[in-house]
Order: sequence, then C-alpha cells, then structure tokens
Amino acid sequence: MKNRVITLLSILAIATAQVSCKSDTKKTEATEAEPVAVSEVTAVKYKIDTTNSVIEWKGFKPTGTHNGTVKIDMGVLTTEDGTLTSGTVVIDMNSITALDVEGDQKTNLEAHLKGTVKGKEGDFFNVTEFPSAGFEVTDVSTDEAGKHVLSGNLSLKGIKKNVSFPVVITTTGNELTLVSEPFTIDRTQWGINYGSKSIFDNLGDKFINDGMELKISVKATK
Repeated sequence: MKNRVITLLSILAIATAQVSCKSDTKKTEATEAEPVAVSEVTAVKYKIDTTNSVIEWKGFKPTGTHNGTVKIDMGVLTTEDGTLTSGTVVIDMNSITALDVEGDQKTNLEAHLKGTVKGKEGDFFNVTEFPSAGFEVTDVSTDEAGKHVLSGNLSLKGIKKNVSFPVVITTTGNELTLVSEPFTIDRTQWGINYGSKSIFDNLGDKFINDGMELKISVKATK
C-alpha cells in the first residue's frame, strides 16, 4: 500500500511539473484596437536600428516546435523625461526565417509561412497581399511587480488587435533598448487559422497550437 501511495505521488509531481513547463510563457489576451499614444512636441525621438533589432517567433505542435525570426523594417520610439510614451514599428513579413531546419525543409517551411506556395497563400501570413505588419504603442504602464508593461495595436493580415506584455526599457546616452519577455498570442485572432483544432474538426494529432510565442528585441538611437 505504501509503495502504491509513493507511486501515485510521483506521478502527480511529474504531471504538475509538465503543466508548469507549458505555462512558463505569459499568454497575452488580445482586445479591440485602442487609440494610439501621442507624444508632446518636446518629446525625444529614437530611430530603430533595424540591423540590431529582431522579433523571435516560436510555433508549437504535438510532434515538436519551429522557431525563427522576422525583421523590423523601420520604426520610431518616443520618450518624455526618459519614459517611453509612444512609437510605431513596421515589420517586414517577407523576412520570415526558420532557424530550426535546413535545406529543403527550411525552404518549404518558409514558403508555406509566407504563403508563396500556390493554393496555400492564406494558410499563414500571405506576404503577397500583406507584406508588412505593424505595432503602434497605445500605453506604457507598471504592473504590481514594478515591471513595465507595453500595450499596443498589433496588425497582422489586415487585422488590428491590442496586446500587452512585460518589457525592460533602458536608455543610455543616445541609445534606447527595449526587450520583451517571451509572450504568447492566439494567432487565430488575426485570422491565421491553418491547422487550428479550435477552428477545424477531425485533425487528430495533425494540429498546430493556436498559441504563438513572440519575443521582441529593439535597439534605437536618437
């Protein structure tokens, strides 16, 4: 009997650990787009250094994950008294890159994500019709733990939703850096429905998770 109890406790501990691992990334609830933040005339503008800025992405499915990057095309962040107050970012969706595969697998995955495969244009991002995505700052606040929380309108495939996520913002001399914690969005809220079992029935284990993980790293200069 004692051995059975120990075995049961061990199983529960393992299950709890597995659940905890899956929930480490903060899930962001998208809401309706909000008015864009506007800065005063006296605000300081920082131009994003696109060669040293990047958005990392990760997608999940039962058999594993894919990860990669997408580049920022241009953008400006604005501060007042050293505090971020507004900003706009343009994202180059043609720059989607997969980093976990090589050769034909890499070529095929990137083409599928971009929608450059005939008949599969709308599965994911359809860069021919929507070559750019965007982000507009709507608010910067502080949470209970004292962390900065950046809110903004994220535009993908012509759909604009407001999201919020924790960031670390640092200003040193003429330079500003902004790095987000990894956060997860529900891709179906932007019409990216391919392989979603919340949209399609009878997918079995051939589905892709709705949650897509993002991490934003930006360097900007005055």
